[in-house]
Amino acid sequence: MDPEEDRTITNLQKEIHKTAREKCFWDQERNIGELISLCHSELSEALEEARLDNALTGIRMQHKKPLGFPIELADLIIRVLDMAGGLGIDLGEAIRIKMAYNKTRERKHGKRF
Repeated sequence: MDPEEDRTITNLQKEIHKTAREKCFWDQERNIGELISLCHSELSEALEEARLDNALTGIRMQHKKPLGFPIELADLIIRVLDMAGGLGIDLGEAIRIKMAYNKTRERKHGKRF
């Protein structure tokens, strides 16, 4: 996708899923447990980056590969959007619906923390 193109969640989802298909990650039906586990692993990698005491906003390069806490968060979003694309979920619409509902909820959703 050209940098000048629309970067909505829905368009990113389509681009990410297209790339995953092109790289053969969807040659066979994907197991939902595996897909969720892959998302979880990205959060674990983000935690490990935070534990390294690197700047949370810093991105570093290692042999042309980007590394860092922001990259692991990006990997998580990429995994989630790819999963949604593969399952035929319009995540952009789901996010809009959930955000609208959250605006109607009470402070901290009625919890202490």
